[in-house]
Amino acid sequence: MRQIILAGHTRPLSQIKFNREGDLLFSVARDNVVNAWFSSNGERLGTYIGHSGAVPSVDVDAETTLLITGSSNNQVRLWEVRTGTCLYVWEFPVSVRRVAFNPTGTQFLVVTEERMGHRGMLRVFDVNRDPASWTNQKAEPMRTITFSGRKATCAIFDALGTHIITAHEDGRLALYYHDPTEGESGIDAELELKSVNAHSDVVTDLQLGWDGTYIITSSKDKTAKLLDVQSLETIKTYGADTPLNSAFAHPTRPYIVCGGGQEARDVTTTSSRQGKFESRFWHKVFEEECARVPAHFGPINSLAVSPDGKAYASGGEDGYVRVYWFDKSFFTARPYGNELEIADEDE
Repeated sequence: MRQIILAGHTRPLSQIKFNREGDLLFSVARDNVVNAWFSSNGERLGTYIGHSGAVPSVDVDAETTLLITGSSNNQVRLWEVRTGTCLYVWEFPVSVRRVAFNPTGTQFLVVTEERMGHRGMLRVFDVNRDPASWTNQKAEPMRTITFSGRKATCAIFDALGTHIITAHEDGRLALYYHDPTEGESGIDAELELKSVNAHSDVVTDLQLGWDGTYIITSSKDKTAKLLDVQSLETIKTYGADTPLNSAFAHPTRPYIVCGGGQEARDVTTTSSRQGKFESRFWHKVFEEECARVPAHFGPINSLAVSPDGKAYASGGEDGYVRVYWFDKSFFTARPYGNELEIADEDE
């Protein structure tokens, strides 16, 4: 595969995101830098300056008009993608762990830490998308969820924006009903439709499948799972021999791609192969590992795939983002067991 290495951060990567067209890639890290890249050649489009602490999370709306970032300096910032202008800043009493837009970009969610007497919370904010008044946003959330159990690590909207799925440090997943037009506050135990113990350790990532009917999770318990988005029932399990930090489902090929590796504090004298810092490809149906792609000089912290499936990117503990463009044979090969049978182009 053609590989492009992007060097724009000085600290380990936190999260990477493609836009809907797949031509742009956004990256955030434990430094205070938010970068935008052209995915085709790795050229840096620009940098969003404003955060003064680590930036754990980033998301871009479906129109690539607005960008949202959350940081450990207790802020969420709304940016105009094209100009890099910061349109609004939300302040919180504790650091932010995850941000995510709903499918239409009219709302976003914020997951905050449980710290200093503050309970872990998820807040949903409305977004004023009128360019004439972008800088006038509502400071108060339209809905608040207070977690009674272990704090959440990440959360996403479903494909219709009518449900919110949260992942927690104890391996639990929870499904909440969400009405975009009505605000609710307080402890939303009565609106928790489903809760399952999907993993035995921290859930590190949560991504929606390409058709919106399933989700992909990764965990420190060395597994990634494919679950039904409504029932949260586990459909498939993909086991590894190292903790996993991120996973996604390829949109056009039957593969689940996982990444992680030996903990960073244990790898100072470990080679990339011994630390298992590879992207691992699993057959979605047969749960068999098909391939490994050598990647970083440290654990993989975040994975993302372009919506058309022609490329994927990984962000590592080494501070680099790597973009991989699939060869033509990847799309013409027929998966069979642990091998790839290449189909004739005439077939």
